Amino acid sequence: MPFEIQLRYTPPFAAYSDAEEALREFLHLVGYLREDDTHPDSMAYRLVRECFLRTPDRAWTVEELLATLRTTRPTLYRHLNRLKDLDLIEESQPGKEARTARKGYKLRYGSLSRAWDFTEANIENVLKRYREAVDRIQFLLENPKPSPPSGKR
Repeated sequence: MPFEIQLRYTPPFAAYSDAEEALREFLHLVGYLREDDTHPDSMAYRLVRECFLRTPDRAWTVEELLATLRTTRPTLYRHLNRLKDLDLIEESQPGKEARTARKGYKLRYGSLSRAWDFTEANIENVLKRYREAVDRIQFLLENPKPSPPSGKR
């Protein structure tokens, strides 16, 4: 399962008094929004703000997102995949009674804060694995294997 996030130092967010500005900066910091996507009218930002945050419990089908955002399928999937890589959204399977319903996407746990808890858990697991790798490398550096005999006399 791919998981990708950027970590950058940032000053405290207490200085922000506007939710829109704080959200754009946060999404930029974690690597979802690129520099050219930070405008409030960008499709990437509107996908998060107007779809997933405005109706956090709703599962959006690709067709609904395409119609709402007026974008192309490849562009939409590129941004959905970025949000999935951050573990902020999840795929929602239709119920058994909805045989014709299509797969949808929604904000994980119906809350940005709860979705971020899931992301933080993944970050902690990745950092734990990195620590294990560093400790193993250090051990191998300090305890090299003896070279095998060369077989020449």
